[in-house]
Order: sequence, then structure tokens, then C-alpha cells
Amino acid sequence: MRAAVDEVFAAQAFVLGPTVERFEGALARYLGAGGVVGVASGTDALYLALRALDVGPGDAVVTTPFSFVATGTAIARVGARPVFLDIEPDSFNLDPTEVARWIAEQCRRDGGGELRTITGERVRVVLPTHLYGRLCDMDAFERLAQQEELDVVEDAAQAIGARLPDGRAAGAIGQFGCVSFYPTKNLGGAGDGGAVVCRNENDAALVRMLARHGAEGGPYRHVELGLASRLDALQAAVLAVKLPRLDAWNERRRRHAARYEECFAATFGADGLVHAPGLVPGHVYHQYVVRVPDRERVRAALAADGIETQVYYPIPLHLQPCFVGLEYRRGELPEAERASREALALPIYPELPSDAPEAVVASLARALGVRP
Repeated sequence: MRAAVDEVFAAQAFVLGPTVERFEGALARYLGAGGVVGVASGTDALYLALRALDVGPGDAVVTTPFSFVATGTAIARVGARPVFLDIEPDSFNLDPTEVARWIAEQCRRDGGGELRTITGERVRVVLPTHLYGRLCDMDAFERLAQQEELDVVEDAAQAIGARLPDGRAAGAIGQFGCVSFYPTKNLGGAGDGGAVVCRNENDAALVRMLARHGAEGGPYRHVELGLASRLDALQAAVLAVKLPRLDAWNERRRRHAARYEECFAATFGADGLVHAPGLVPGHVYHQYVVRVPDRERVRAALAADGIETQVYYPIPLHLQPCFVGLEYRRGELPEAERASREALALPIYPELPSDAPEAVVASLARALGVRP
């Protein structure tokens, strides 16, 4: 990695250039995508994907309320309205049956055949998040998108390397996919970074234009209101070294998850006190998230044992102050709200010691008064 960074300093090509182009090509091949555009962050990737689909004022985008805030704010930043619908309790992901139900109950076809909400907004895009590294039910979303003539934009920020049984990769299934290279991600850089994954090079060219100040046809000719959103060469150099190791790192995460599952089964059985995520094909376990009762007391007990935990996410998006104007009410999306009270992320990373899951589960059992 240090040698790759030194090459960038020697070349003095810090913004765009061949290092970035080589990484974009390598990532496109890894994902089986038509093109990849490196950008400044996963947040910018979401924004640019929506801009490339010409989503804006008067449009509605269906998404999950149980995700990092960027999933929702990217929709608002392009001028569209986020429509938050509930999640599946087991996967924590957007529930496709809820999306289908909402369309049937709240949408109509206008005279031109466009799908609109009862308040008149065009329904353009479904934006599911592959939360914690687990793929959404993409077959269901693809069927729904085809039936309703919608585009699918994948928020794959937490799921790089996850694949469906047929081999298709998270981020390369929908019209666009959005990836984050924040340092804590499974494929993390040494700072901020992201990418838009595109079906073909024409889509990639459009995203690239929007991410380069809307410039086209030569320097200083700007055809759109764009951004300065570029993956810098130093980040591309770091990521290019890490990418060939990603599958092995993800496999280690799966092994740690399997050990967690064994420990939970041996300690808690099927009493339902703790709900573990299970061993799901394709899952890359960016986080290993369980549901627990009395979460804050349990966290404090684990912390006393020297075990760090995290909560993703304590406030669902439809109840965030920044979305108060959407007028969602507490209790309206019960599964997302329940998840926000119960979800607890336990330690998982490729280098986690092999005996750590047993120690973590034993501490959790003590906190809940369960005798191993």
C-alpha cells in the first residue's frame, strides 16, 4: 500500500488520472458492471445516481427508514420527496411487499401512463439499502420495478462483495449502485471516497459529467449544474491494493458470524430472547447485528466487560428532525421503530480473535440473566 501511495506522490497526479482509471476498471470487472465512476463519497454517489436518472422536484423515491441518513438526504437534495416504507423484521431491509402495497393503495396512473402518488408526484425510483452487508430481496424489487416501470438504485454502501446465488454483485443489479469507501467499510480507503456503479459506459459517462462540474465537450463548457465529486488518486491507490483481498476478508467475517451463530444456539437455544441474524448466503457481515431487550442496560454490561458495541440506528429516518416536514408520525412504521430500539451491533471484523464470539455471547448471556 505504501509503495502504491509513493507512486502517486512521484507522479504528482493527485486528482483523476491513470491511478483512478485503473481502479475504476478493476472494480467494474470485480462487480461485473458496465462502468464505475469514482466519486468523493457514498453520499455523493447516491445523489449523482438520482441526478443521472433525472429525478428532481415533483418526483417521489421509495426507500427505507432504517439506514444511515444519507439514504434519505440524497433524495431530498435532488428536490424529490423520500417515501419511507417499513422494513422486514428479520433482514432489517426494505420490505418489497410494503412497497407493492403502498403503490396499490397510494398511487395511480395518469393520462400519460405515469405512476403518480395521490398527491400528484411521479414515482420514479425504488432505493433499497443492503443493510449491514445483507442483500435485499432484489428478485422481488426487480419484478416490481418491471411491472411498475420504475428504476432501482441500490444503496450498497455496506455490502461491497455481497452476491446473489447467481453471482450478481450488490451494486451491479439495479440501474445504478452506490458504494462507499469510508474507512470502516469492508473495502475502506484512508479517507472519504465512493463510487457509482453503472450498467453501461453511457450511464457512466453521464455520471462522470455530473461529477465533473457538469462539463462536456471540452474545458470550461458546462451543460449541467454538477458537483466537484472525484475519488482522488491516493484513495484509488489504497483501494486498488485492498480490492484483491476483499473476498478473503469477507470470508473471515462469515466465519466469525458462523461462530457467533453456534454460540447463540448453544447459549440461548430457541427461546427468542436474542434474535441473531442467521447465516444468509451472500451476506458479507459489515455488521453483525442482533436484537436484544433492554438494549442500553445490555450495552452497559458488555462495556463493563470490555466489549464495545454500536447502535445502527437509534432514530429511524422518518422520525429524524431533518425530515419533520414529511409529517410522519411515531408508530407509523412499527418495524423500523422496533428495530431502532432493539438492534445491537457486536464486534466483527476480519482480524477478530477466534475466541471473541464465545466471550461476547457469554457476556451477553450474563447481562440477560441466562446461564450458559
